[in-house]
Amino acid sequence: MSMVVTGATGILGGLVIEHLLKKVPANEIIASVRNVEKASKLADLGVEVRHGDYMDMESMKKSFEGASKVLFISSPDSDNTLRVRQHANVVQAARDAGIKYIAYTGYAFGEQSQVPLAFVHMATEYAIRTTNIPYTFLRNSLYTEVFVNPGLNAAIESGELVTNAGNGRLNAVTRNDLARAAATVLTEEGHENKNYNLVNPKPWSFDELAQILTEVTGKKVVHRSIAFDEMKEYLVKAGLPEPVAELSASIYDAVSEGETAKTSDDLTNLIGTPTSLKEVVKQTFQG
Repeated sequence: MSMVVTGATGILGGLVIEHLLKKVPANEIIASVRNVEKASKLADLGVEVRHGDYMDMESMKKSFEGASKVLFISSPDSDNTLRVRQHANVVQAARDAGIKYIAYTGYAFGEQSQVPLAFVHMATEYAIRTTNIPYTFLRNSLYTEVFVNPGLNAAIESGELVTNAGNGRLNAVTRNDLARAAATVLTEEGHENKNYNLVNPKPWSFDELAQILTEVTGKKVVHRSIAFDEMKEYLVKAGLPEPVAELSASIYDAVSEGETAKTSDDLTNLIGTPTSLKEVVKQTFQG
């Protein structure tokens, strides 16, 4: 029973395949990728690599041929309207190829969200429902790595972590934990037609992140919260393109309004205790 992982050369897709290889033989895994040359490492592991471009429905259909399951990883494109079209191509291709089960990586608590990317994910979930194919909606949180990465070195050096998140809390999860959850769902029975909100059961604040940075690095870091417009200007001055700066400030704004504070035990039920914030900080700054 073969399964296809789309977007397999991306970070999340690659991690999913890494975890699948611990559970099933390589010859049961198919990597659907836009650039086959970039997937040579997957091929070396015994994974079959097929060309599949979200903008080309026929290429996606061919990449699904003969498979029974698909892990559909959402498009990374920043144009949300375009993403809806890309996702519709993948869903139609899965239906026409006779796929028997789809797991889709959506957005946690998307039906309650006003963040633009949530609209894309809800539209995709509805499209999948129209096919009558059994599904699991893996509603992923924001990635911890979006907020904890080497870019924090500037905050460590200056002693100041600046956001417009206020006292808001984040239910963020590492990509690796989300990949483990996806691999579990793909290789176990009993997950059909279920929605899982894959979030951290212990949300954290940027005040807590600053405290952990202080503990791990030995350098005093404090969190300073500013207004949305100030944050956007701050990020532009730091070198980010204006659209990216606005998107980042919008995410922090959603955090401040409590959107990313919601909790669920879905992730814990699938993989056990998720990686802690302190462990992520240690991995990032202590190697």
